[in-house]
Amino acid sequence: MEGTDFTGKVVLVTGGSRGMGKAMVEAFAARGASVVIASRRLDACEQLAREVRDRHGVAALAVACNVSRWADCDALVDTVYRQLGGVDVLVNNAGLSPLYPSLDEVSEALFDKVIGVNLRGPFRLGSAIGTRMAAGGADSRGGSIINISSVAAIRPGPHELPYAAAKAGLNALTEGMAQAFAPAVRVNAIQAGPFRTDIAKAWSPQTLARIEQGVALCRVGEPAEIVGAALYLASDAASFCTGAVLRVDGGVR
Repeated sequence: MEGTDFTGKVVLVTGGSRGMGKAMVEAFAARGASVVIASRRLDACEQLAREVRDRHGVAALAVACNVSRWADCDALVDTVYRQLGGVDVLVNNAGLSPLYPSLDEVSEALFDKVIGVNLRGPFRLGSAIGTRMAAGGADSRGGSIINISSVAAIRPGPHELPYAAAKAGLNALTEGMAQAFAPAVRVNAIQAGPFRTDIAKAWSPQTLARIEQGVALCRVGEPAEIVGAALYLASDAASFCTGAVLRVDGGVR
């Protein structure tokens, strides 16, 4: 893809040690970027960082971070700026959607956890890093922020309402931050459909069949299939694209 040489760039991916996050880390590293892999499991981040350094010969920094915690987000930002000098691309990928038996049985703790990871974390990281990216105006280093949203934001189902509400909020943050940090920073979202990630491990065969029937391509996505959209939105090829929400969902009906 034209314009996707990221040599000299620093790319931070939350939830970066597995699934779609891992696929994006690998893709950016393969194109010369220094990568920051952040998730709650430091051991998994460190293992991937070693693999990336060995395979691609780029800098790879592993940082433990629970993005639902304000202090963890601030510590992550401070660590990355201190050790790597800045961030050129932020990918707010960390997310979770726990199962629950019924809406009236959603606990306060579960609701807060879903909102914390899927909305509060991207808000804090986007605000902190976007502000630094934008400092100095159009002539500054600038950057790109990519929020990983979900088709649930516009097609909410009864079994994922807290998650859907958080992702709808993330879509709103995307458009608002695109205005707040312009013109130096572009902020976009990828509205992902069903992908074969850790969340999919909880799906029964019947659930998977139902999901696939609701997708025009009749299947769920593989983690690597998020990569093209992420590379595009992070690159100069998307230089006139901000505030956009790009669906990558196989054609969810």
